[in-house]
Amino acid sequence: MSRGRRGRRWHALGVPGAVALLLGAPASGDVPPGYPLGLSRVLYEISVPPEGAGSPEVVALGEKLFNDKRLSVDDSVSCATCHEPTRGFVDHKPTSVGVRDQTGKRNSPTILNAMFNADQFWDGRAKTLEDQAKLPILNPIEMGQASPADVEKKLRGIPEYSAAFQRIYGRDVTYDDLAAAIAAFERQHASADSPFDRFVAGDANAIDAPAKRGWALFNGKGRCTSCHAFSTTRGLFSDQKFHNIGIAAHETDFIDLARKSAAIVRSGDVDQIDRLAIETDMSELGRFLVTKQPADIGAFKTPTLRNIVATAPYMHDGSLATLWDVMDHYNKGGVPNPFLDGGMQRLGLTESEIDDMVAFMATLTSDDVAAFGKQELARQRARKNVRPERDTDVAMGKKGNLGDLAPNPDQKNPADLGALPPVPQL
Repeated sequence: MSRGRRGRRWHALGVPGAVALLLGAPASGDVPPGYPLGLSRVLYEISVPPEGAGSPEVVALGEKLFNDKRLSVDDSVSCATCHEPTRGFVDHKPTSVGVRDQTGKRNSPTILNAMFNADQFWDGRAKTLEDQAKLPILNPIEMGQASPADVEKKLRGIPEYSAAFQRIYGRDVTYDDLAAAIAAFERQHASADSPFDRFVAGDANAIDAPAKRGWALFNGKGRCTSCHAFSTTRGLFSDQKFHNIGIAAHETDFIDLARKSAAIVRSGDVDQIDRLAIETDMSELGRFLVTKQPADIGAFKTPTLRNIVATAPYMHDGSLATLWDVMDHYNKGGVPNPFLDGGMQRLGLTESEIDDMVAFMATLTSDDVAAFGKQELARQRARKNVRPERDTDVAMGKKGNLGDLAPNPDQKNPADLGALPPVPQL
């Protein structure tokens, strides 16, 4: 697809086409023009630097590296192990498993639309996709390599990589070039063109009545737009900020943990922060590990809601198995703790309203993952009666005092009509 004024194009060739390009053969088929409906070209131009887009050959190299377990110390784990391309680019485990079957502390976020993130990882410890690509390879629990030099030495000993890096970059393997190639591959995965996108573009029949009710609730009683607002120029359903919504408060003494971490965290040492986040209980401090600001204790990045059905389980620790669990957590106002975000209040949603909210979120599934999303929604619906987060008394104001409710949705609200202006294009 066209990438606008700079002559770039979306790479949508898949593994066979990518490998063909890497080996010097032309890929078959034309890439259709345009951008995915729902994501603007303006957003892409802002988010992707020209040097980060990558030629088709760079993207093909990045795809090969992304799927190659030889990047790990014992040839057992690749990037794709935790970000499975056919399953929404996540591994569907609460927290990911790395080399020697070690389990980390964080859930794997999807790489779909990751190029639009203001910061990478749940705590924002990496600013770019290039930085994000480097850290897991060196983390002892994830891919286990001891140093960039060890990675370079290993790949230089693999003839196909040595030749590819020489051909593409004019030099032997470097860690920076490796990260740039993986990031270029990840930047190809803009994912939109969902039923919701067709609805707001004017197709009133693109989503059903429950989803339309859910969209109205999303904009009103559900209070979702405080952190997950949608616009036609930035359609990610994320404010790109960090919030304490009470997930870690289930088991964490934030104050004691923060005091301990303040004494050992070295500001700006991303490698140390990465290890604390993946390997230790200090993971639950979230953004605080990066900023050391009290306001960031227990705060984690607002994830995109696009393809949310296909990327379970949810939250930074994967502790919520279904979207019904997510709604139950918010419906009761989260878990109280001294650092809980001020926007967390009980919602008072009925069971049918929660069903409508889930129906709406399901419409954010892009066509490229629609089949898997349908299977995943059926799996979640089958366990709808297993609800460990549900506390109806709190949600309905019969216990505790967690704030006033937002107004009931107005079905005539413009948000329900699907009549938004067209997405600006360059």
